[in-house]
Amino acid sequence: MKTPILIMMIAAIAVPSFGHHSFDAEYDGQKTLTLRGKVTKFDFINPHGWIYLEGTDDTGKSGSWSAETANVSSLLRRGWRKDSLKPGTEVIIEGSRAKDGTNTVSVRSVRLPDGSKLFSGSTPDGAPVK
Repeated sequence: MKTPILIMMIAAIAVPSFGHHSFDAEYDGQKTLTLRGKVTKFDFINPHGWIYLEGTDDTGKSGSWSAETANVSSLLRRGWRKDSLKPGTEVIIEGSRAKDGTNTVSVRSVRLPDGSKLFSGSTPDGAPVK
């Protein structure tokens, strides 16, 4: 039967496909910032993890922030675990600001209370220099 194959081909073409966004499309690598605050939620999910926190940036702007990380497999390779950031954990996040002016950042690194750092790998230089 050729009809089911034809229907499947048409459906495959008709379904929109979404491309992966570019760092440069959403974030300004020249506008880096440092956030200090408490984690409210950590989503260890694909296609990108998200850290939500209440904090203050290096200009004194405070509020709720959303911080985008790399994907789960990249985070795992850099030592992250799903329980790396629990609500209430005080962190320092370094990253790049969103171009749209929202309280959104692309995470370069997260400094934990014990002084250790987790690197995200979501930005062009998001891994430690060796």
